[in-house]
Amino acid sequence: MNRLKLAKYAAIGKVTVRNQFAYIFDALLRSLFLLVILYILIQLWKVTYGGMGTERIAGYTFGQMIWYLIVSESIIMASPRVTTTVEEEVKTGAIAYLMTRPFSYIGYQYATYMGEASVKLLINLTLGSLLGLALIGPPDLGWGSLAFWPVAALAYTVNFIIRMCLALAAFWVEETQGLTLVYDKLLFTIGGMLLPLELFPEALRRICEWLPFQTIVYFPAKTAVRFDAGALQHMIGVQLVWGAVLAALLAFIYRKGAKRLNVNGG
Repeated sequence: MNRLKLAKYAAIGKVTVRNQFAYIFDALLRSLFLLVILYILIQLWKVTYGGMGTERIAGYTFGQMIWYLIVSESIIMASPRVTTTVEEEVKTGAIAYLMTRPFSYIGYQYATYMGEASVKLLINLTLGSLLGLALIGPPDLGWGSLAFWPVAALAYTVNFIIRMCLALAAFWVEETQGLTLVYDKLLFTIGGMLLPLELFPEALRRICEWLPFQTIVYFPAKTAVRFDAGALQHMIGVQLVWGAVLAALLAFIYRKGAKRLNVNGG
């Protein structure tokens, strides 16, 4: 990809960021639900740690567990609804017009997705951090506060690719929201949003290690609260591998969908 194309997608991302900041008040209101969820989880884990009478559970202190949840919930709730957008464009035929524009349709969606996600994530982390500081005090993040960002960027990239694959299934099926719902539930559970994978039974944890869902929530959240240089290299490597494999799958689905669109006169 040459510099001109990169500049195009960067410009698309910047426009999206500006649009998000133009409606910052609406974004803040939507993020208030995050505070409600986090407050409930904090109370639940406070009771859990108190009832067990221990300072650590699966290696996590109470503070680390709460900050893990602040990060994981912020990541999930910042994810744009790209599946809904793309599915609607496929159903209405608008995708046929967008495919003729002087840039990649997938590249356009990716730039828009990342621009929106970056603003929402920043807002969620800010609000979540304010709640965390008020209720449990500052975290001891160390290098995790810096390492988090590249891992989060790759996490959103993998998430985008999977959601695009699901959305483009609209070329063949009438409704893809059911697939998206199942995917979201997998992220909530075995993706590590509600619990770090260390708390899972050994057999389930080993299965999760072979799936891409951990790369989207668990990797960035753990990097932030329990930074480990060796683990960081492994996480980024796994994210890159899954990104490459899933990108190949997305390219295949997109080509098949485009051919179907042309055959049907789209």
